[in-house]
Amino acid sequence: MATTQFTTSSISARNMALFEGLRPSAVQFPCVGHVKIGNLTQRTLKGIIVKASTVVAPKHTAIKPLGDRVLVKIKEAEEKTEGGILLPTTAQTKPQGGEVVAIGEGKTFGKNKVGISVESGEQVVYSKYAGTEVEFNGTKHLILKDDDIVGILNTDDVKDLKPLNDRVLIKVSEAEEKTAGGLLLTEATKEKPSVGTVIAVGPGSLDEEGNRKPLSVTTGNTVLYSKYAGNDFKGKDGSDYIALRASDVIAILS
Repeated sequence: MATTQFTTSSISARNMALFEGLRPSAVQFPCVGHVKIGNLTQRTLKGIIVKASTVVAPKHTAIKPLGDRVLVKIKEAEEKTEGGILLPTTAQTKPQGGEVVAIGEGKTFGKNKVGISVESGEQVVYSKYAGTEVEFNGTKHLILKDDDIVGILNTDDVKDLKPLNDRVLIKVSEAEEKTAGGLLLTEATKEKPSVGTVIAVGPGSLDEEGNRKPLSVTTGNTVLYSKYAGNDFKGKDGSDYIALRASDVIAILS
């Protein structure tokens, strides 16, 4: 807190005018002795301290998302590998999941209003780098749109993911370990798989009237999908999974 001290030698009639209008709480006047200023006799303003005002940011106690937005408490990144090796900050996986803390009122389509796909307390997985990160109650949160939520995952196994909207959960097929000529491939040279089996599908995307449009793929389909699309996950069974939009599925294989 900045302070300004005035002594008897620095006070004049001109200086006294500067104190007119100050609130009593802002200035302290310990009175000792007398000092004559012009034709007026004033008490010595010895040790006057004027405290500069300080702007304090208000403490917010709640955040209410608007429209189709959702407030999610971010799950902390893993600091160790499964083998107990401590990971540096640069090697930690960016969190992609968290707990829903609050939801907006939904979105209007024409005359229809559609509510949020998730409820407070549910554990969700969201798209990488989606939303706006905010610090709230000493914890990192994310405000993101309902459509940025990939699915609901209330367990610690990705195969239990319940996709939302037009998302599809696929179990990725194993990568080929040999070329057509029988040459063994290293991990670095293996082709990224783009074929898998559909494990779960979302309820579909919304049309202009707010109605759900069913997806063109169903559980059990073997599909070909766009490379590098969606969000990759490692299941507890050691298998690779990917959650992507139905529009990223190129074809159904049979």
